[in-house]
Amino acid sequence: MFWEKRLEKWVSGVRDRLALPLRIDLWNGQQLALSNEQPQVIIRVPHVSALACLFTPSLSNLGTAYVDGKIEIDGKPSAIIAIGNSLASGTLKLERKFSRIVRNMQRSKEQDRKAVQYHYDVSNDFYQLWLDENLVYSCAYFENGDEDLYSAQIKKIDHILRKIQLRPGDTLLDIGCGWGALVMHAAREYGAKCVGITLSENQAFHARVLVEQAGLSDRVEIRLQDYRDVRGSFDRITSVGMFEHVGLRNLTGYFSVIEKLLAEDGIAMNHGITSTDADSGETPYGNGEFIEKYVFPQGALPHIGLAIKAMQEGGLEVIDVENLRRHYARTCELWSDKFEENADEVKRIAGDRRYRIWRVYLAGCAYAFNQDWISLYQVVCVKAGGNPGKLRWSRNYMN
Repeated sequence: MFWEKRLEKWVSGVRDRLALPLRIDLWNGQQLALSNEQPQVIIRVPHVSALACLFTPSLSNLGTAYVDGKIEIDGKPSAIIAIGNSLASGTLKLERKFSRIVRNMQRSKEQDRKAVQYHYDVSNDFYQLWLDENLVYSCAYFENGDEDLYSAQIKKIDHILRKIQLRPGDTLLDIGCGWGALVMHAAREYGAKCVGITLSENQAFHARVLVEQAGLSDRVEIRLQDYRDVRGSFDRITSVGMFEHVGLRNLTGYFSVIEKLLAEDGIAMNHGITSTDADSGETPYGNGEFIEKYVFPQGALPHIGLAIKAMQEGGLEVIDVENLRRHYARTCELWSDKFEENADEVKRIAGDRRYRIWRVYLAGCAYAFNQDWISLYQVVCVKAGGNPGKLRWSRNYMN
């Protein structure tokens, strides 16, 4: 009786304030509509104990209940995330655990290795189901907006390599090389001598096989290595989708390593996700908490201002900055669509629990980029204190 009265009051309040196209189906067959519209999303509650997540409907609480099978959710992923956020923002106060918390912890190499392997060593077959043919797991570049995922990822790689003015014979270090698409393209199409490093055993193994099959073993080396353990000097350095794993406290040290590895007249580029919160807080209403718990343990997103400050402190001068937020929103939408198309195979390979995690995660990322909760910046750097006469007068060379 207590739960029935509380639920009735909660539903009435949400319906009056928000009128969401959402229906809640209870274990006893009762259906509770939260508006007069046709529901876009249906939450099925199989037991009274699962009601607790509705009364405090943060994205973390709802997501955890869904992942654990305590509730079922029907609807398109984009609608699930949008309505879930409306429910959270319309019923919760944006304070304390539901606000943009800053995670500023110190981590070791071993912690970084485990965190990376947790995320990337799920299964190469898993990623092949929803990434493009080259397994590029970072923001694509849509020059016109109508490109398919494969074409947009190739354009992204070329966009990066043009920005760093890669020349035949240059040595290139790619920090966080993934499955090797960038270094292989740089060697094959630009004539560079490349080293790609990753902490993912699955990525390193697969990339080495691809390099050998492509006949690029004399120009591309794939290493299972922490960026702090790299030695030598490189004409060009790229880091694509990697500094999100570094941690806010380690940013200056991370860019300092890049500065030490960069040749005197070298060019580096960091391509990474950033927080749009001025204090580098994570996405609100428990979204960041969900990602920390299930997807990216120990991940942290700096505001672009903090990232640029850390670059300067690390001995680098920023010479070009580009915001690709819209491009990453589109990329995540395409990933999410492919993920849904291959749902049965994803469940077979990765299991129902991981399917649920990534279903929410991919759609949630698309929503977060579209809402300006997070962004994506490409930042080109050189060693600080150099002669400006070596810099280009315009950005025409990037075209």
